[in-house]
Amino acid sequence: MSTRESYAAGTPCWIDLMALDVEAAKEFYTSLFGWTAQDSHDDDGTWIYTNFLHDGKVAAGLGRQSEEMSAAGMPPAWSTYVATDDVDATTSNVEQAGGTVMLPPMDVMDVGRMAVYADPSGAVVSAWQPGSHRGAEVCNEPGTWSWNELMTRDLEAASSFYSAVFGWAYEDMPMPYGTYRVISGGDEGGLGGLMAMPPNVPDEIPSYWTVYFSTDDADATIARVKELGGALVHGPDDMAGVGRMATVSDPQGGVFMVMQPAS
Repeated sequence: MSTRESYAAGTPCWIDLMALDVEAAKEFYTSLFGWTAQDSHDDDGTWIYTNFLHDGKVAAGLGRQSEEMSAAGMPPAWSTYVATDDVDATTSNVEQAGGTVMLPPMDVMDVGRMAVYADPSGAVVSAWQPGSHRGAEVCNEPGTWSWNELMTRDLEAASSFYSAVFGWAYEDMPMPYGTYRVISGGDEGGLGGLMAMPPNVPDEIPSYWTVYFSTDDADATIARVKELGGALVHGPDDMAGVGRMATVSDPQGGVFMVMQPAS
């Protein structure tokens, strides 16, 4: 489905980037994906947040990294949000399941209510209880978000955690270096994936969620990333029946995936 009006609880529903230099990030991503930047301001005219539009539909968001994150030397990061009907109840489930509440439930004006957590393996994920903002209005087409994936250092603990918090079930797929778990929830399958961190990844890399963007031509998108000052981190790799994919980063170090689907 490429356009959506709502997301069932337990479904990844939104992504946004916390960047050091907001204007530079807007320039990079609008140039890369053909997005339009729609800024929001408070009553005093101070910038608050940017929504990226794809053909007029909300596709992703952009915020400014906190001073604490910047001081700690953290690179910009794309965040995964999972829909919930009750973020306070979800937060209670997180605590009972062994996760950490990094940002307790808070209202974002009339837009929605959110919280930020770390799972037992340390990966950060957010929950979104929609208000006027339901989530991405477009996905799963070239130039838009299409997949969320957890790279974890404890696959079993992470799997149990997300089942307890969001009600996820999994279908295991064999991989050359382990198991890939495809997420399902409610009436939908293929909501995202979980996999163990590959053995060649340096120990200092923590568990993390990453986001994928679809493209008609992975190699052309990689070339464009480089032209705009970004970098190729890994790949491109071809996976039979899945597609051609690569890990790239924006000029500020924000990492994401691009994938040319096989079908």
